[in-house]
Amino acid sequence: MPELKSFNKVPEVTLVFWIIKIAATTLGETGGDTVTMTFKWGYLAGTALFLASLVVLVAWQIVAKKFHPFLYWLTIIASTTFGTTMADFADRSLGVGYTGGSAILLTLLLATLALWYGSLGSISVNTVSTPKVEMFYWAAITFSQTLGTALGDWMAVSSGLGYEGGAVVFGAALAVVAAAYFWTNISRVTLFWAAFILTRPLGATVGDFLDKPVHDGGLALSRPLASAIIAIFILGCLLILPQRAGTHPGQPEMAQK
Repeated sequence: MPELKSFNKVPEVTLVFWIIKIAATTLGETGGDTVTMTFKWGYLAGTALFLASLVVLVAWQIVAKKFHPFLYWLTIIASTTFGTTMADFADRSLGVGYTGGSAILLTLLLATLALWYGSLGSISVNTVSTPKVEMFYWAAITFSQTLGTALGDWMAVSSGLGYEGGAVVFGAALAVVAAAYFWTNISRVTLFWAAFILTRPLGATVGDFLDKPVHDGGLALSRPLASAIIAIFILGCLLILPQRAGTHPGQPEMAQK
């Protein structure tokens, strides 16, 4: 029996999408650090809290009958906050390190995308219209968010570039992806996922730059205050700027069954 399809429940990919995505990833960094460091929950408890929130929101997103902007972006924020605490837990508490953590998460992300493609013949977000595809989509989103945190920390700390330098590197990489979108014929689906992954470490380095101590290269801003300001900015974007489910980069290339 064919799987029942529903309306596409992810937003149209526009400039507004990327602005909110970068803000959401920055909030994920400052919000995660607020719970684990400022409130002293620790990485394990913080990870458990945000994982539970993410599971509830993904389930809500899947059972929803149509696109809800606030639900979608709340789920994105939950995934990026969980990504922050999970990456920090693996890198620091488990002793995997930034390089090892990044390698493991990259493998998990590529495996998820490969399973998604092998199962349905496409990894285009245009196909996110059934519960099965939504499960693949949110798994890929979560792994990409966690990978981005590890990459951001690796670039800022292990490479010696610092948070400002890391933000510049990832910002430049995003500019290259944008240029490829406008001036090359590279797969739009590939460019979408490249940009989605790169916005996470950009947000991570910006978030760390805002709240890390001055002697570590940050501005030492209050984590709760920075998180509140970014959350208000995202809320303002959702209230003022249009959000709708719509056409995404690239056409789905569904395998014939």
